[in-house]
Amino acid sequence: MTATTTSAPLAKPWRWLLIGMVICGVVAGYAGDILLADFVDEHPLWLIALNPRNRNLVLATAEIESFWPFFVVGFLRLVSTDPAGYVLGWFYGDRAIDWIERRSRTYGPMVRDGQVWFRRWALPVIVFMPNLFICMLAGATRVKPRWFVAANLFGTITRLIVVWQVGEVFSSPVQGTVDFIGRYRTPIIIISVLAVLWTIFGEFRGNGEIDAVRRITADDDAGAGDDGGSSDAG
Repeated sequence: MTATTTSAPLAKPWRWLLIGMVICGVVAGYAGDILLADFVDEHPLWLIALNPRNRNLVLATAEIESFWPFFVVGFLRLVSTDPAGYVLGWFYGDRAIDWIERRSRTYGPMVRDGQVWFRRWALPVIVFMPNLFICMLAGATRVKPRWFVAANLFGTITRLIVVWQVGEVFSSPVQGTVDFIGRYRTPIIIISVLAVLWTIFGEFRGNGEIDAVRRITADDDAGAGDDGGSSDAG
């Protein structure tokens, strides 16, 4: 017996709002990857606002003097797409699980058989790995909203504090890495652009994250077209 259920579909405006949030996060991440070499030493807060992956957070600590700007920008960016993933998982449980199985090499192989296990250990997993896949899985397996929010916020806050401390302790090698990136800024930007273009090429071929997220609700959009929008009616 599956541990997920699929709720009645969301109204189209809400579906597209959630998908738009995820797509904006993906596009901002692409921009952050391209602009890493240009922003890491001159605009570190913009860098983590675009792409708050751990690498960028650690590098940004070398150029940001105060913890609080780092914390506020990093926190807001990290939690910006998590609610969208959770709600998509909640309303499109089975399709969200199917998507995770296809898209994630890390979580895909274990997600279908591991749903019962996830429900048991959901809170610590959300604390330590509050990414889009985990947030979607939390919604699909019906983790209570208040517990999801508490675990997600606690995990994000803890992550930022730990990253800042790591940057402080290893400030010399982190600063050396930032200086290296600044010294070879142009070739690194070129490599970054090529890498992002390759990823975008995958999107146009229908193999990327944006296309995959859109397909979670594609059946509802098709049904709305066939039934004249009756899927949103009670």
